[in-house]
Amino acid sequence: MFKTVQLLLFTFILSIPAFAGGTKPILTIYTYDSFTASWGAAPRIKEAFEKECNCTLKFVSASSSIGVLRKIQLEGRHTKADILLGLDTSIAQVANKTDLFAKHDLNTSMPELPVAYADENFVPYDYSYFAFVYDADKLKTVPDSFEALAAMPKDFKIVIQDPRSSTSGLGLLLWIKMIYGDKAGEYWKRLAPHILTITKGWSESYGLFLKGEADMVLSYTTSPAYHMIEENRTNIQSANFKEGHYGQIEVAAMLRSSRHKALAKQFLAFMHSQTFADIIPATNWAYPVVKTKQGLPKAFELLHTPSKMLLLDGRTVEENRKAYINEWLDAIRK
Repeated sequence: MFKTVQLLLFTFILSIPAFAGGTKPILTIYTYDSFTASWGAAPRIKEAFEKECNCTLKFVSASSSIGVLRKIQLEGRHTKADILLGLDTSIAQVANKTDLFAKHDLNTSMPELPVAYADENFVPYDYSYFAFVYDADKLKTVPDSFEALAAMPKDFKIVIQDPRSSTSGLGLLLWIKMIYGDKAGEYWKRLAPHILTITKGWSESYGLFLKGEADMVLSYTTSPAYHMIEENRTNIQSANFKEGHYGQIEVAAMLRSSRHKALAKQFLAFMHSQTFADIIPATNWAYPVVKTKQGLPKAFELLHTPSKMLLLDGRTVEENRKAYINEWLDAIRK
């Protein structure tokens, strides 16, 4: 009888969750590298959320968010990720078709977003607009349209990102497609001589631009805010294109295979808190989807803000993405 009681007690002790003995559960978030950089949003978000969750927040990064999605697809239901953070609406529908993500049950109708948004799996947390960024001290003739961009002198060079691996690269592809339609391929042929290189992710492109390797880089209308706030420089600016600017709404979702679904849902809800919103502008250099408590940094008042967000719906992108990419590949290879 005594041995039976000992065995039952031992079994009970083993069944107690690890965090009950003092070890906190680990919530793992897969995201892109600039988000986890020392100057990025992750360090401050980790500190803020850990004060509320009684958990450890762990970020795992890759060079691009599309790369993160592919990593999760390869790992399948054995992935260690609880949350994928950093896709945008252009690729979220593709992610939904993998059946790896769970419903969030949150209200995603964000009044601060320029467009309506609804998705049962992916939750929005910030947004910006794609733009070509340049150094005003070096570039004196600034293109104000895609036509002007293609008509720049032969020695004018830009760096962009690959639409197969980067959400920003895909954003440019969709931006040009919205403007040129069936003639998008013809436009890419005209733009191709100005493309210095095509990088896998945004960080590589921006690094080349800052080193002076190119005249312009595909980035965001909000990118100059970083240089204003962190470096007290106003020479890094974004070009205002007459055709309008394609938008990017960044989103996050919980994995079906997560062992910490309650914590994952808590984090997704936390993304719509003022605490999270206050962190985003001066770390991820984007607009939060809810109003900040402190208001946006003054540098954001100096940014070019497009009057309208150009955006294709996710289903249209999902149905045509491969065709758009093949059109692009055919154009730049010739």
